[in-house]
Amino acid sequence: MSRVIVFDGPGGPEALRLADVPEPQAGPGQVRVRIRAAGVQPFDVAVVGGWLPAGADAAYPRTPGNEFAGVIDQLGEGVTGFAAGDEVLGFTLLNAYREHLVISSAQVTGKPASMPWEVAGGFTAPAQTAYNALEDLNVGAGDTLLVHGAAGAVGTVAVQLGRLWGATVIGAAREAQHDYVRSLGAVPVAYGDGFTDRVRELAPDGVHASLDGVGGAALDATLELVKDRSRIITLYDHDRAAALGVRLSPAKRTAARLAEMADLYAQGKLKWHIHGSLPLERAADAHRLYKAGGIRGKIVLVVD
Repeated sequence: MSRVIVFDGPGGPEALRLADVPEPQAGPGQVRVRIRAAGVQPFDVAVVGGWLPAGADAAYPRTPGNEFAGVIDQLGEGVTGFAAGDEVLGFTLLNAYREHLVISSAQVTGKPASMPWEVAGGFTAPAQTAYNALEDLNVGAGDTLLVHGAAGAVGTVAVQLGRLWGATVIGAAREAQHDYVRSLGAVPVAYGDGFTDRVRELAPDGVHASLDGVGGAALDATLELVKDRSRIITLYDHDRAAALGVRLSPAKRTAARLAEMADLYAQGKLKWHIHGSLPLERAADAHRLYKAGGIRGKIVLVVD
């Protein structure tokens, strides 16, 4: 049998429970990964709350989680380039909060030896989200980039990528996170009254692009600061994006892109912070921790 976190209907953290299911078997083109760690993120909280991503199975029970790291322990027919015992990290639509995951071999890549399991388990989603967003925003040398939620997991990567790509980065975050944001290479700015004025003082030549991981008033302020709304991506206010003329994060995760980002970590070019790690059976507590706010970096579930 294999352990898995499930929920039987929309709810909060209390809806999550541990269950035992038969071990899944790898089919053609698939690998089975014995998961060592899985990341917790806003996507997961929304899924447990009842949101169903496009393409997901609508049946209950469901299992949240769309990023993971672990060891391949079974290969399906036709799989090449991998072997049993390979350490990998990867991505899926749902189902990562579990002990064994069967997944297409095209959705995993090798884990760098220097990358701890806790980092690898929560790396995929923020790394690819930040990269894809900044690429679509065409961020580069000479730009001033405003990152909302700069201390969060996506923000942590976006700040560092923006700097690597030659941009000046302003990182919006709570004041308690400013030293952390500064350590990533951004100029921190606090939320609250006078926010837009503070940003304008930091960017006298204007803000050219913005990645919004907060929504609401933060996105409203961004509309005043960035002239070209096609250079604003929101990760939060999906329902308002079209009416406001701003963009959503592109859905184009690939194993090749993930390998590129993992290599940046292995080279020491990406810092990473684990806010907290909990065992799989405490998934509900991990969601409570996330919903309490003030997250710096990543929350991860560890599968012993």
